[in-house]
Amino acid sequence: MAKDKIKGLQNLTEILLKKIKSEKISVDDMDTLLDILRFHDYRYYILNDPLISDFEYDSLFKTLENLEKENPDLLDPDSPTQRVGKGLTKDFPSVQHLVPMLSLNNSYDSEDMVDFDRKARASTGITEIEYCVEPKFDGASISLIYEDDKLVRGVTRGDGVFGDNITPNIRQIRTIPLTAKFSEYGLQTVEIRGEVLINKNNFAKYNEALTSAGAIRHYYYLI
Repeated sequence: MAKDKIKGLQNLTEILLKKIKSEKISVDDMDTLLDILRFHDYRYYILNDPLISDFEYDSLFKTLENLEKENPDLLDPDSPTQRVGKGLTKDFPSVQHLVPMLSLNNSYDSEDMVDFDRKARASTGITEIEYCVEPKFDGASISLIYEDDKLVRGVTRGDGVFGDNITPNIRQIRTIPLTAKFSEYGLQTVEIRGEVLINKNNFAKYNEALTSAGAIRHYYYLI
């Protein structure tokens, strides 16, 4: 994000916080509140570089929440307030993938790699192919579908052809944006595939929250 845009959003944040403090916030500020909260969610959950305090964020969040309660006809289903409060879903309908979601094959010797390269060159007609190799996260594979800039579906890999529709649960993962401006690039329908996982630091925080609430601690094992 460009520095001038970041500065503009931060200036709007300060204006809104002043309005909240002086109780001059109104329904006309709802769209700006939405943009501001999405921006700060990105700074906090994606970049791990927040620009405001937790107290300030909570003030903005609760203000939007109150405005939505007072004006339910203006509630945006993709509002940051709609991520939580509905609980996780355990019953998942099966849906078909737009394109089969195949799993990766394992390889334990150089002959497999040579054979893969041969097939890749044969199928593409390219004589020299440049490869990029990176570590693979071993999480839960998911497919995210965005239509008209809004997240409309989150699906597990399943058998590769059909997967479980876990959209209500996916919406509660704060690192997954509920909206994205794909239309600015001429894209109306976008599918993103990746892995859902939890890192060790967040796992430890989760355990602390569980034990504080009197629940059973979970463990992970290093192999």
